[in-house]
Amino acid sequence: MKTDLLERKPWIVYIMLAFATSSWGSAFIAGNFATQDLSPSAVAFFRFFFATLLLIPLMLWMDKGGRRPKGKEWFLVCLLGLTGIALYNIAFFIAARDAPIVKSSLFIASNPVLIAVLSGLFLKEKITGKNVIGLVLALSGAFIIITEGNVRQLAEAGLAPIDLILLLAVVCWALYSVLGKVALQKYSAITSTTYAVGAGTIMLFPFAFMDTAPAQLQNASLLTWGSILHMSIIVSVASFIMYYQGIKMIGAAKASIFINLMPLSAVILAMLLLGEPFLYVHMAGALLVLTGVTVGTRRNGQGKKRNSAKSETTDSVKVSAGR
Repeated sequence: MKTDLLERKPWIVYIMLAFATSSWGSAFIAGNFATQDLSPSAVAFFRFFFATLLLIPLMLWMDKGGRRPKGKEWFLVCLLGLTGIALYNIAFFIAARDAPIVKSSLFIASNPVLIAVLSGLFLKEKITGKNVIGLVLALSGAFIIITEGNVRQLAEAGLAPIDLILLLAVVCWALYSVLGKVALQKYSAITSTTYAVGAGTIMLFPFAFMDTAPAQLQNASLLTWGSILHMSIIVSVASFIMYYQGIKMIGAAKASIFINLMPLSAVILAMLLLGEPFLYVHMAGALLVLTGVTVGTRRNGQGKKRNSAKSETTDSVKVSAGR
C-alpha cells in the first residue's frame, strides 16, 4: 500500500519529510517564546513531560512486545537522558532565550559532522577523508557564525558565555547521537526515544522545581504554554513519526537531505517573527556549514545503506526528541 502510494504520489512523502524537518527549526522560535515566562529548565521539563505522556502509548502500540531495557542497560538509558534530553535541552533553551536564533541554529547545524567523527573514535566506524574535510568546513562555518567575522574581537575578549553554552549543546547532542547508535542495536527507534525522553524528564524535574515558583506557572501566558505543547506534540512526537516513516519509504540517504531544512526554517522564522537580521557573514558561515555537513556525512556504496539507515534513524530520534 505504501509502495503504491510512493509510486503514484511521491511528493506526499517529500512534503511529509519537509514538514517534519522544518518543524525542528520552529523549536528555536517556540523556545524563545516559552523562556520569556519560564526558566530554560522548566520549559525543557514540561516539553518532555507532555511528550512522555504521548510517547509511552505510542511505543506500546508501535513496538508491542519489543525489547525493553534491563539490568545494566539502564545505565545506557540514563546516559541518553542526561546528554540528549537534560543537558542538551537546558543549553538549547538558554541559547533560544539569550542568543540570536540565526546564530544558534546555524551553529548547531554543524552537528552531523562531529557525530561522524565521534562515531569513528568511540564506535570504531571508519573516519574517511571526507569526514575530516567536512569537519573542517563545518567548524570553519561555525567559527564565522560565532565571531560574525570579527576574529580580532574574539582574540581580545575570548568566547562569550553564550558561545560556550552553544558548544556544550553541540557536544551533548553529538554524544547522545553516538550513544543512540548503540541503543538502536538493542531497541527500536521508538523505544529508545521513549526511554531516553522519560529518563531525561526525571533528571530535569529537580532543576525545574528549583527554578520555578508557582506564581510563574500561574502567570505564564497562553503563548508560552502553546509553544511548549507545540514542541511536545509536533516537534518531539509527530515529527518523529513522519521522519521515521519517510526513512522507511524512501531510504535514509534521501530522507537525510531534508535535515538541512532545519536551520533554514529557523532562520526564516527568526527573521519573520523576531525581526532578526540575516547578515552576509551568516550566509557565508551557513554555506560552509551545509557544505561541510554534505561532504562529511555522504556515504558511498550500496553496502552501507543499512548502517546509514540506522544512523539517520538516530538523527530522527535526535531532533524530534531534542530539537
